Amino acid sequence: MNEQKTVVITGGAGFIGSHLTDYFLEQGYHVVAIDNLLTGDIANISHIVNKDFLFIKYDVTNYIYVEKKVDYILHFASPASPIDYQVYPIQTLKVGSLGTHKALGLALHHKAAFLLASTSEVYGDPLCHPQNEDYWGNVNPVGPRGVYDEAKRFAEAITMAYHFYHNVDTKIARIFNTYGPRMRINDGRAIPTFITQALKNEPITVYGDGSQTRSFCYISDMVIGIYSLILSSYNFPVNLGNPHESTILELAELIIKLTKSKSKIIFKSLPEDDPKVRQPDIKRASEILHWQSQVSIIDGLNITIEYFKRKLGI
Repeated sequence: MNEQKTVVITGGAGFIGSHLTDYFLEQGYHVVAIDNLLTGDIANISHIVNKDFLFIKYDVTNYIYVEKKVDYILHFASPASPIDYQVYPIQTLKVGSLGTHKALGLALHHKAAFLLASTSEVYGDPLCHPQNEDYWGNVNPVGPRGVYDEAKRFAEAITMAYHFYHNVDTKIARIFNTYGPRMRINDGRAIPTFITQALKNEPITVYGDGSQTRSFCYISDMVIGIYSLILSSYNFPVNLGNPHESTILELAELIIKLTKSKSKIIFKSLPEDDPKVRQPDIKRASEILHWQSQVSIIDGLNITIEYFKRKLGI
């Protein structure tokens, strides 16, 4: 009988982190979820009744100690929406730098494989389209989004330093827009905002003229991609996302249709440094991980809408 493996997930009570916690438990792992609940929510993991699960409320910018042998570490601790990282700019920079350093130290100590949750935001407002992993990005380090973008770019740099200098088995997931149940109502990102406004029949706020594009991946697809990456032998960045691209205006119109809402669309000024396009080139993920997204935007949105109806008591 194979010995049970242990995975540590920082940010384990967050949106993606909590879904990863569920998935690893389903695969028979012992899971240690660490989260200081700055933007995570204990409700995301309150359903778990499993002897193989341990939750630790802790700030991973401090020294991390786990006595049990650790096989895998997934570093997902960080504010992730523009609203969050503008409210918590220092915390965002600290968890991307100090937090990543401490999590890598834990990986080095246990000789564990380490996966960094990076982001498509490392590409900034891209000058190439779609974005592939060889593109270095177009980021404003002193703009309002810089605290998140540069925290993740530093996190990638120190992750690769630990790989080359300490021979840590590293993986870097550049995660594109992901959505699904457990997103917060006040998250600030397009899908939860539009769904909440549509269900309340409130005006739907689109920034700019709505022609900016995004690519949205449903959470179950993302979790499988991350799981495949941590188990792979590939040590460099991999884009994970749904390459289907749509404009923000098209997304708003689709959500109005799916919710049968009476909402009207209103337009507001575009935020500073808001990317004009965002679409992953997933050739590397397809070739190395044999992975691509499966859930259509309509199916994913319908599931997410039902979740938000329950959250709103509708």
